[in-house]
Amino acid sequence: MGYGLGVFLLALGLILALAVQDRIDAIDLTLIGWILAGCGLLVVVLTALQLNRSRGSASVATTTHSDGTQTTTEKRNQTDPPSTA
Repeated sequence: MGYGLGVFLLALGLILALAVQDRIDAIDLTLIGWILAGCGLLVVVLTALQLNRSRGSASVATTTHSDGTQTTTEKRNQTDPPSTA
């Protein structure tokens, strides 16, 4: 799955929704086209979000003080992907 699948579904859906004029009994090609276009757009957005997440690790430490209050400290270590240059 990835950009290719998303673009394919988007293109196929828009073709069915906007360009196909044929009629098939009990099947609404326009609605199917819009559904496929929406799914394609969703795949593209989810792929972009997944690929843009930063890679790294995080550690969380919670300290309880004598008066009952708590302090939470978060430490992040980000690792950049290797450069392709």
